[in-house]
Amino acid sequence: MARLPSAERRRQLTEAAIRAMARDGVPRTTTRSIAAEAGVSLSVFHYCFDSKQALIESVITTITEHYVTIVQEAIRPRATLEETVRAGFQAYWDHVRAHPDEHMLTYELTQYALRQPGFEHLARRQYELYTETYAELIDQLRQTMGLRLRVPAPVLARYLAAMTDGLTLNYLVLGDETAWNDIIDTVTAHIAGLVREPGQGTSPA
Repeated sequence: MARLPSAERRRQLTEAAIRAMARDGVPRTTTRSIAAEAGVSLSVFHYCFDSKQALIESVITTITEHYVTIVQEAIRPRATLEETVRAGFQAYWDHVRAHPDEHMLTYELTQYALRQPGFEHLARRQYELYTETYAELIDQLRQTMGLRLRVPAPVLARYLAAMTDGLTLNYLVLGDETAWNDIIDTVTAHIAGLVREPGQGTSPA
C-alpha cells in the first residue's frame, strides 16, 4: 500500500465514507466497511480519525465542498445579475440531479446527529456551514459585480441556505424534473429582487 500524506489519506477515507454511507445508510456504515471501501487497513482508518464524530464532520464538510466549487465557478459575472444568479442555481441543481444519493445523505446525517447523544453539535455545524457557504458566495458576487443588498448579508445567507435546503428535499421526494426550469426562474427573479445593482441606493449590509 502506497504511503500517502495524512491529509490526503483522510480525504481518501472521507470520500470512501461518503460512498459507503450514500449506499448503505449512516447507521449501517462501519469503520471496517469504510476502510474496505478505501482499500486500506482498519489501523490506517483509526490513525486518520480518532472518533466517528471527526469522520462525520469531515463527511459533512467534504459533501458541501463538492457542490460549492461548482457553484463558485458558475457564478462568474455575466451580462445581467439574473443570468449570473441563475447560472449558480442551475449548477447546484445539476449536481443534485447527478448525485441524488449524496444529497439525500446530507439529510440522513442531520437526523443521525440530532438523535445520537453527543453528536448534536454536528447537525448545528452542518447548517452553520451552509449559511457560511452562502455568505462567501454573496461576498464573491458583491466583489465581482459591485452589488448592494436590500437585506443584511447574514440574513440573506441564512435565508438562501434554508430555501435551498427545502427545495432540495422537495426535489428528492417529488422528483418531477420538468418543473425545475420554472422553479429556478422563480427563485432567480426573487433573489435578484433582494439585490440592488450599483448606484440604486445604499446597502443595509
